[in-house]
Amino acid sequence: MVNLGMSRVDDALAAKHPRGGELGRDAGEEEPSLGAPTCYGAQGVRGLREYAACQSQAFMEGVFAFITVAGSVASYGVTRVETEKCNNLWLFLETRQLPKDMSTDQRS
Repeated sequence: MVNLGMSRVDDALAAKHPRGGELGRDAGEEEPSLGAPTCYGAQGVRGLREYAACQSQAFMEGVFAFITVAGSVASYGVTRVETEKCNNLWLFLETRQLPKDMSTDQRS
């Protein structure tokens, strides 16, 4: 009997497969690294890591898009207010009168 990992294999069967402990690997292939998944549980953890990385990337792209849109809206608001102030100043300099309030709020 030959020990192969956790299993005991008959000598006759081991003789049919001369690579012994290298079953499933080519002769030139290196040993798997310690971080490589060796069972289904480890592959599941690796899959979860990849899924989390993908979701994290999508989250960051969403945050970036939100910040870009919010910044554009804020910039538009500031530009609109400053343009109105500039227009009012121009009208004052041309007519020597302050422009009337153009708001929808009718105050007496």
